[in-house]
Amino acid sequence: MAKLFTPYKLKNLELKNRVVLPPMCQYSVHTKDGMPNEWHNVHYISRAVGGTGLIIVEMTAVHPDGRITDEDTGIWSDDFIPAWRHIVDQVHNYGSKIGIQLGHAGRKAEDANPPVAPSAIAYDGEGYKEPHALSTAEVEELIQAYGDAARRAVEAGFDTVEIHGAHGYLVHQFHSPLVNKRDDEYGKDLPLFGEKVVQAVRKAVPDDMAVLMRVSAREYVDHGYSVNEIEDTCRRYRDAGVDMLHVSSGGEGPVGAGGMKVVPAYQAEMAAQLKRALNIPVIAVGLLDEYEDAERVLEQDQADLVAIGRAMLRDPYWPVHAAKALQVEADVPVPYLRGYRK
Repeated sequence: MAKLFTPYKLKNLELKNRVVLPPMCQYSVHTKDGMPNEWHNVHYISRAVGGTGLIIVEMTAVHPDGRITDEDTGIWSDDFIPAWRHIVDQVHNYGSKIGIQLGHAGRKAEDANPPVAPSAIAYDGEGYKEPHALSTAEVEELIQAYGDAARRAVEAGFDTVEIHGAHGYLVHQFHSPLVNKRDDEYGKDLPLFGEKVVQAVRKAVPDDMAVLMRVSAREYVDHGYSVNEIEDTCRRYRDAGVDMLHVSSGGEGPVGAGGMKVVPAYQAEMAAQLKRALNIPVIAVGLLDEYEDAERVLEQDQADLVAIGRAMLRDPYWPVHAAKALQVEADVPVPYLRGYRK
């Protein structure tokens, strides 16, 4: 039996296999109100039909100004609960579990005017605005916004929630010394904001619900932090209530002189390092398109789950095709069985 298709359990999250659809923004809310629509229904439900163990919905904003663009989804009010519940119920009907990534883009919010950030330091890219430096009171309002969003996710029926602490977005901005130049407690203690976000989310969800967190294990800008340096920050997040890390890297700015070597499974060893150092389960992500690469990461115990991103944009039935390639009985929906019979 390929490990990719063995069950996995974390608290009350029980998965039929170890294939994860990671959060990938769809930029498809053309009404600009943050409400998921028919595109999101088709996108997520089709991946459930395709046999994915865990689907994680794209970064969904906890505040209107927390969207990367105005075409991103939101969960900043109770008005969003019915639309998300419809998607959740349909995904469940096809045997998959579903989580939602809660996030705030901070200084990378392209359509916010102005965006907000720990400090008034603009993102180093064309067209990005100088952000408003959050006051201490505003920081604490955003912490509560994450907790409120998590409560809505529970009411919508999601099986898990993931906090976005990677890719140069708000939580990452707070724990990055390159961006956080504050002189209050949230500047003197860089992981404090993320830690309090985790605590707010943990308080809002049931005790037996798994809380995930996406982290950038390494920054690629010049003088950015390394995976060794982020260990203590991730330990704080674990101790505050994170049950699993979803390990990515970069996103904080242009790649520096050290470069970034993008090859299959290029982030898996960073995931493995955090898994070993913190004794915490991890999701590996990053060019795991080939079935054998995804299987190898699991077999070598570099991760507990593997996230398949771009490959599953191209192929909603990646899990079915992986099972066939790895000579495992595929979870093919009954209406499609004749398409797989010789």
